[in-house]
Amino acid sequence: MARIAGSSGPRTEEAIRRAGLRLIATHGYAAMSLRQLAAEVGIQQGSLYNYFRNKQEFLFDLIRGHMLDLHAALDAALLAEGSADARLTRFTEFHVAYHVERPQEVFICYSELRSLEPDNLAAVVAMRRDYERKLGDILDHGRATGEFRLADTRMATLAILAMLSGICTWYKPGGRLSTDGLQEIFTGMVLALARGGATETVAVRPRRREALRAGIG
Repeated sequence: MARIAGSSGPRTEEAIRRAGLRLIATHGYAAMSLRQLAAEVGIQQGSLYNYFRNKQEFLFDLIRGHMLDLHAALDAALLAEGSADARLTRFTEFHVAYHVERPQEVFICYSELRSLEPDNLAAVVAMRRDYERKLGDILDHGRATGEFRLADTRMATLAILAMLSGICTWYKPGGRLSTDGLQEIFTGMVLALARGGATETVAVRPRRREALRAGIG
């Protein structure tokens, strides 16, 4: 959020953002009121307007901020050069870890696109396409070098992202699989898809025996 002149400190701004994420993830954007948001933070409703002009701007700032963080973190994590295999592995490991660590932001970024006004939606969609392009470039390079056997890298890009991004809807922290375990499993599946071969089965040791009865996460 871009703080408006005269607003109070960054801790209040962060508290508003965190409360908004929780409320939207739980109730949805349409059901969340600014009165409810202010009460959650412990400030007057009018104080919210020191940080954003209206509810739509608040949602756009949340989603745009998430996308900016996602792009910056990916650029820092990706290998600048190397084999397509190694670069795709790095992309997959990053994407899994990021989505495990920030499930609310990811969930809202997908579920509340419908709530964005046309200009805001266009800006976010452009940022999403830039992210997709970074994966597509890796797949195109792998097909050009013969490392990957893909008839349609665009479709492969969308399929990989759909598979990996779904993690935030079912993964349970502290459950059967650690982040390392998820990265290993999904990297095997993504590389198998790109290479055009069979998926290798990866055995992952449960964190604790009783977790086997608690579900897939």
